[in-house]
Amino acid sequence: MRFVVLTNYESQQVEQKAQLLERQCQQILEQISESGYMHGSESDQVDKLIDQMASLYSGRVILVNSSFCIIKDTYDIDVDKVIISEEVLLTFLGTNSTNYDDENQFLEMTIPITDDENQETDGIMIISVPTQDIANGKAGLSSIVLRMQSILMILILGVAFYVSRILTRPFGKITQSLEDVAGVNDEELSIPDYTETQLLAEAYNRMLKRVKAQEDSRQEFVSNVSHELKTPITSMKVLADSLLAQENVPVELYKEFMTDIAEEVDRENTIISDLLSLVKMDRRSSDVHIEETNINQLIELVLKRLRPIAGTRNIELVLDSFKPVLAEVDETRLTLALSNLIENGIKYNKENGWVHVSLNVDSKYFYVKVEDSGIGIPEESQEHIFERFYRVDKSHSREIGGTGLGLAITRSAVLMHHGAIKVYSKEGEGTTFTVRIPLKYAN
Repeated sequence: MRFVVLTNYESQQVEQKAQLLERQCQQILEQISESGYMHGSESDQVDKLIDQMASLYSGRVILVNSSFCIIKDTYDIDVDKVIISEEVLLTFLGTNSTNYDDENQFLEMTIPITDDENQETDGIMIISVPTQDIANGKAGLSSIVLRMQSILMILILGVAFYVSRILTRPFGKITQSLEDVAGVNDEELSIPDYTETQLLAEAYNRMLKRVKAQEDSRQEFVSNVSHELKTPITSMKVLADSLLAQENVPVELYKEFMTDIAEEVDRENTIISDLLSLVKMDRRSSDVHIEETNINQLIELVLKRLRPIAGTRNIELVLDSFKPVLAEVDETRLTLALSNLIENGIKYNKENGWVHVSLNVDSKYFYVKVEDSGIGIPEESQEHIFERFYRVDKSHSREIGGTGLGLAITRSAVLMHHGAIKVYSKEGEGTTFTVRIPLKYAN
């Protein structure tokens, strides 16, 4: 506020001083034009008026003729010198110029001198005056505004403190109730004393439900993680104990058991890797590495990596790319998400089946569709497939090495890009996943 007041004051003072100077100069310009001063005629009256003007404002007045030669200088230092500047040229074209230098505290004006008979510009007057009075006034006003601001701030703080005490007094009860609830139990809160407190209580109850749901989800997740990590270890323990309990174990049996143990180790490693990927997906966007990426090339690279897996079951991988697509994405996370979708289409497919991947784009989004000829997903399971550790067919998933985390990772990656993912499936007839992601990443 102080800056605005001082700036407006300075602008108004400069404008008023410029207007006053111009009015007084016009009276002198009339005398100059009538006396022929600009054409070489001498005039003691004009000299006197100019000197008075310069003395009145403690400034400097310069007259420049049509040849850009200085014919009058109240400082008597630049007479007969040539002056050419942008302001001078513009003034000869009939445009007044005003220049205020607040740093050096002076105001300079250039005014055309016009011949009354032919209305042509015979020369210009340049007047420079100090603006110390404006600076002094500004300093005085600044001191006044500062004192007013200080007083106003004290008043505002006092009023705010008083009003806040009045407004927060009714909330003492709800604060105490919240502390009691937090310290003793998790029962829902009800304080209908005021509309405000009732609204707060309702908001608290909604928050409490979300917290309970998150806690239940966390406990279920921990339980699932513990179970999933413990199962391979239990299997390895049983296999190892079986070997240790026998003497002179045949080499064939030893190799068989060690092969099973190696498979369980791989399974454990897969679960841990998927868990780490899921944790990374849950991090804040500060860990996201967004850059413009060629989505066509990204999908082609994913298919290239997965073709050997598809080849073992004679499954055809096809990419339909309608347009070139450039988008701002985290390449690593999007690659992981699409790899999971396409790899699931291969794993849960039939022998000699197919997986079709299509890429399309409009003005705001790009779309990836992954279709397969696989076993499909039962309708009752489709709303759960993105949950962590959820498996439609646990025995089949365990047989092919699934951890139940792939689609959860995919969903997290898509949501991280502010996108959406949907599934369409019919048991025994295949599955289609559609992914929509914005071309421009919004923080």
